[in-house]
Amino acid sequence: MKRHSLSRRLISSVLLVELVFAVAVIALAAVYERHSQLRSFDIMLQGRADSLLGAVQDAEDQGDNVMLDRTGLQLPSEDVYEVRDNGGRLLGRSANWQGPDAHDVAPGKDTRIYQTKINGRHYRLLALHGLRVVDPGDKGGGTPRHILVVYGARTSHVWHQVRNAIVFFSLSNLVLLIVTGVLMAWLLHRGLAPMRQLAAEAENISIHRWSFQPPESAVETRELAPLASALTAAMQRLEASFSQQRRFVSDAAHELKTAVAVVKSSLQLLAMRQRTTEEYEAGIEVSLGDCERIEEIVARMLTLARAEHSTTAEEASNTSDLTVAVVASAVQFQSMAEVRSVAIALATSGPAFVPLSSEECALLCSNLLLNALQHSPPQSEVKVVLQPKLGWVDLHIEDQGDGIDPTLLPHVFERFSRGDPSRSRNTGGIGLGLAICKALVDKAGGTIALESERGHGTLASVRLPCTSGPAASLSAPVLQATPSA
Repeated sequence: MKRHSLSRRLISSVLLVELVFAVAVIALAAVYERHSQLRSFDIMLQGRADSLLGAVQDAEDQGDNVMLDRTGLQLPSEDVYEVRDNGGRLLGRSANWQGPDAHDVAPGKDTRIYQTKINGRHYRLLALHGLRVVDPGDKGGGTPRHILVVYGARTSHVWHQVRNAIVFFSLSNLVLLIVTGVLMAWLLHRGLAPMRQLAAEAENISIHRWSFQPPESAVETRELAPLASALTAAMQRLEASFSQQRRFVSDAAHELKTAVAVVKSSLQLLAMRQRTTEEYEAGIEVSLGDCERIEEIVARMLTLARAEHSTTAEEASNTSDLTVAVVASAVQFQSMAEVRSVAIALATSGPAFVPLSSEECALLCSNLLLNALQHSPPQSEVKVVLQPKLGWVDLHIEDQGDGIDPTLLPHVFERFSRGDPSRSRNTGGIGLGLAICKALVDKAGGTIALESERGHGTLASVRLPCTSGPAASLSAPVLQATPSA
């Protein structure tokens, strides 16, 4: 897959925008320079045309005519001009004048600008209408004579100046683009140094090294601080997950090894010498019990794995009534409660549909209820309350046992957690029941917690999202196991 550079994209985008602005600036500068040069050029034409108009003098003849006196005139040889009076009489023209007469070029009495080609070259012409008075001292103020002066000059100098301005602005913007590109590359390289340091630190993470300490430069950078915090938290969660996985594998191996060793010891004991039929039957029965324990361990491990790795599609298709599972579990353990002289007080409030399958609901309720019964003393009571609320279902199972040590309470949902002596293998558990409950509740998007105090029992609280069914009024059917005397 082709890799793309963010720095290159950013530099290219900025340079492209700057290039567009540069082209716009050059275009505006060219328009402004052309306007300025032509305006100066027209002022120059106006001045030279005024000089020609001033050179028109009285011809000192009887017809009070005028003439063009070129004495003292210093005009460029490439310029063209023509001077005529109001009668159309030619007073003078330059040697290189070609084209129509002045009256044909500039009719009327307004000062106008024209463009034409003379000898294959571009000229700009100015038509100036003036007035000269012959014998102004005579009676009546003299004789007025209208004069038309058409003066033109080549425009090559104008376009040369405009081209020079365009070249200047183009070279200036090109240098600016190059400097900007180099400067941006250097600044981005320096600015992205914290990201490279963060990536280098992340590359050091391996299966043997989970510690991740983001560099100070990344933590102090506002844009990188959230990423550094997220990476740190992710690494901590992964480290905890892998540590838990290693502990699980180690504990599972230990549990299976112990159970297999017990089976092996029982069989070795039978094989040490000749036994009677009754002894063989008793040994086989013990071995079968140990095999059942191995089977239970494997089954619970598989259940835990399925609960933790179920897909979203499976979760969406599973919906069942938690009330049915709670009542069924209470009925299932009724005999066990009677043997232990423990009463089960059950209170439900109508249907409570949750995003779990019926088997998962039964497993959740049976594990919690069995855990409470196993640690309840005789002549005590286990309270089971199921109450749907708006959008949620609350399940509370409370026993009156010895409780859990506060230092061990944070670890009760860990796999093979049996740190409390009162909740040891003597009760028949293998330390996976609460871990399975935690996995099922997390899968459904709910919460589970244990509250316990030494000598005052334990309360298991489960909250699951309710998928359907309105909350009904609380009813309290009680299943009471009468304690034996």
